[in-house]
Amino acid sequence: MERHLFDADHDAFRETARAFCEKEITPHHDGWEDAGIVPRELWTAAGSAGLLGFMMPEQYGGGGVRDFRFNTVVIEEVTKARASGPGFTIHADLVSSYLLDYATEEQKARWLPKFCSGEMITAIAMTEPGAGSDLQGITTTAKRDGDDYVLNGQKTFISNGILADLVLVVAKTDPDAGYHGISLLVVERGMPGFERGRNLEKIGLKAQDTAELFFDNVRVPATNLLGEEGKGFIYLMEKLPQERLTIAVVAAAACESILDTTLAYVKDRKAFGRPIGSFQNSRFVLAELATETQIARVFVDRCIEELNAGTLTVSDAAMAKWWTTELQKKVVDKCLQLHGGYGFMTEYPIAKAYLDTRIQTIYGGTTEIMKEIIGRTMGI
Repeated sequence: MERHLFDADHDAFRETARAFCEKEITPHHDGWEDAGIVPRELWTAAGSAGLLGFMMPEQYGGGGVRDFRFNTVVIEEVTKARASGPGFTIHADLVSSYLLDYATEEQKARWLPKFCSGEMITAIAMTEPGAGSDLQGITTTAKRDGDDYVLNGQKTFISNGILADLVLVVAKTDPDAGYHGISLLVVERGMPGFERGRNLEKIGLKAQDTAELFFDNVRVPATNLLGEEGKGFIYLMEKLPQERLTIAVVAAAACESILDTTLAYVKDRKAFGRPIGSFQNSRFVLAELATETQIARVFVDRCIEELNAGTLTVSDAAMAKWWTTELQKKVVDKCLQLHGGYGFMTEYPIAKAYLDTRIQTIYGGTTEIMKEIIGRTMGI
């Protein structure tokens, strides 16, 4: 089915993103997986190619076009290149929207030029060892002291955590005020008391640096408060639909890529004298997966249009996130089965896809949380 989401500008941008992946990412990604991190030079190269700041105002070095279809192009091309290492989605799809909507002009002037160039890598720190989906359960605190906030606490599972120069930290500025006491503070590399733990070992996304972050009496200038004090939880709720849609875009693109890889394999691999794809079971499995993937694509594209229009609901974003990521798990599992023993070999793309896929139904809110959100919007 032909997609009608993009125009000529998006198509041209896709060629740029695809060429970047082919030149700067694909030849090096295996080495990055061994290292557990990508080099900073990749980020500045992406900045030079215009892949990081296209949504930012032109006066700060950006492209001046806030259109999630451009985000979608980058997400899809990086996903189809099987590149789990570059944390561009955290930077360009998540942190960007917070800075655009809540940063002051002074903050934008300080941060956005290097954001666009890739000289400054960003992250957002919500999750704690004892608080995941329940953001109101965080224990990180930020107490006002003169012109500073004194930040104490710990975060974990933070993507871009090792490389990040600027981290949006979710903290309680008034522990007695419930969700009205949560604020967003911007912590910068080099602030005394801000330390990174180990680069966490994961079963997938091996090239993506994921870290523990520690804050021990970090004095964060009040000028680094993002938005208004006490409105952090509201900001997070406003931005979570875009985060969840980003994950759904990854899932839909991954399903398509996995199917393409598997289709090529079953046409080439032979058993009992003929291609394994010619057996009825193979055809039925692939027909089912292709149909569901097409349905996912149509719904995700509609959600992208709704996001651009400012009408994407919390419920629809949750539907997109849980359904597409659960589908991604199903697609990769069934396609691995069609690969037989070779599917269990890490040298085959399907094996890597199997490992990288598992986190999709967890981060950004688990499938169970997504269903809870949808149920509540139904009045039950």
